[in-house]
Amino acid sequence: MKKRKGEKMNAYTTRMNAIVRSVAEKAWREPLLTSGLWFHGDVRNNFYYASYLFAASTDPLYEEELLFDRQEAKRLAEHVLVRVLRLQQRDPDRPMYGHWPLNLDPVPETAAPHELPVELMGSLMAYFHRKYERQMSGHLAAEFESALGHVYRGGFYRKPLTVRNHHEAKYTAAKLIFGQLYGDEELLEDGKNCLASTLERLRKEGMAEYGCLPWFWHWIQAFTCALEFAADPQVKRDLEELLDELWTLRASYYLKGAWAGAHSRGWPHDAPSDANVLHDYVQFGDFELPADMPRTEYAGFLFREAPERARSLALNRTEPAEVSRALWKVTDEGFRQLHSYAYVTKHYAAGGLWERVREFDNEQLRWMFSIPVRRGGQGNQLYFFHPGEGYDPSGRDPRHQSPWMEVLYRKNVVISLYPLPAEAIEQDAPEGNEVVGVLPEGEWIYEAEALFGKVDEVLFAVYLNGSYEIRPMSGYNLAVCRGSRIGVVVEAVSLEDVKTKGINSLTDFAALMAGRTPVFADEGGLTVEYTGLLHEENLRLAKLAEGKAESSVNGTEITFQQYTV
Repeated sequence: MKKRKGEKMNAYTTRMNAIVRSVAEKAWREPLLTSGLWFHGDVRNNFYYASYLFAASTDPLYEEELLFDRQEAKRLAEHVLVRVLRLQQRDPDRPMYGHWPLNLDPVPETAAPHELPVELMGSLMAYFHRKYERQMSGHLAAEFESALGHVYRGGFYRKPLTVRNHHEAKYTAAKLIFGQLYGDEELLEDGKNCLASTLERLRKEGMAEYGCLPWFWHWIQAFTCALEFAADPQVKRDLEELLDELWTLRASYYLKGAWAGAHSRGWPHDAPSDANVLHDYVQFGDFELPADMPRTEYAGFLFREAPERARSLALNRTEPAEVSRALWKVTDEGFRQLHSYAYVTKHYAAGGLWERVREFDNEQLRWMFSIPVRRGGQGNQLYFFHPGEGYDPSGRDPRHQSPWMEVLYRKNVVISLYPLPAEAIEQDAPEGNEVVGVLPEGEWIYEAEALFGKVDEVLFAVYLNGSYEIRPMSGYNLAVCRGSRIGVVVEAVSLEDVKTKGINSLTDFAALMAGRTPVFADEGGLTVEYTGLLHEENLRLAKLAEGKAESSVNGTEITFQQYTV
């Protein structure tokens, strides 16, 4: 851990230690299954929990306030770590040599090896072994040495760079780590070249995995881990520069634990609330450590301070900022340039991706409003979409959007149209003929074709061109709009923004905004015009009959001339 300013580093260390203690105590309380493990859903969770329990039980940093016996905790942690390590495929003649299974049901010993666990877990094992080898029993240390040798010889990382995604980030980091660890100069040189190429491509083409959680954190973890092993000065410089680039990108879309704008991929714990926040918690520390930690991984161990300019940007938002980024991505349609927009204030953020892209498992969240992370798993995101492939009709997993959406992003306003073609409407799938919206829990007033809400310090006006129904969910409400020609307009303002307009309550806001209804039209194409409250700009979005989409601000067509990588 690079120490720059003592008082800041103490704050970082305090937050990292809080994660270690919290996860260790969860591990101590978690009953073992008959297999001798805690979890069968993902082998890595056993490794992470056992790592934290071992650290808390052996490292003097965590002596105070522990709620368990240190010797018993160490014994339990070593037991689970050994069980995990022994699940590795150690036969060099087998095709998955050096790998671990992912899902362990029904019997871990018979579970088939999977390509994913070793990608991240392998490098973290090398780090953990080096950091805590002296505290390990001889038996556990020998198991680690054996497992790492099989990882090295198995060579999962011996792959070329092609699309520069999180998998390849982890391959590159592993080349650097295992090349250094085993004195493999050829492998280390390959890692150096891949690292330099990754840094160059990131600067020239942008981050193709925009808002990609949890995979963005895999970039951070992989290269922070590689930095712990780096001995070559040039490798250190490249790793530091790459991490600076990544943290600067993160800061641009940061709002007290929330990730503003479009997400190329997201898991259920990424929507409708940002829950994968541990690296943000350590780096920025401007929200409470949540009790629920769906991705513990190694946020309590691996850390490098972000550049001062990035931290200042994230933590000192005095004025709203527009983030207009171009990026290049390998898609089903080829190598495409995409355009990402975000408007970030100190109270809320809005934004998304202008183009529709089909991401892996159809996980794209194309646009959203975000407020700071909230307590107790309450939703902190607001967005609408037409359900697509993979959508759960129950509404309990509000992801998986169809291609059918036109958008306009302008500061604190998002407009979206859903003119659904015949192929999007299936009689045997009721959700095919509906648009759904996620509304974070708060105080809401429901009108015939509008919804007005107050969520913490933010007021929302949501206008629809048709009726809707509200379905209460855990942490949010689902608004369901039936029809094949739906339009949605959302404007967000903070209470601070509108005090000068005499607005002091949600009732005041609803009364004012009820007179600012957008104009929807559905003749020769679906169109909407809206003049925003805060900036008083006339916004127009149209999906014309011939299929073309048009968007304008005060009569001027929106272009991407100001968008940069």
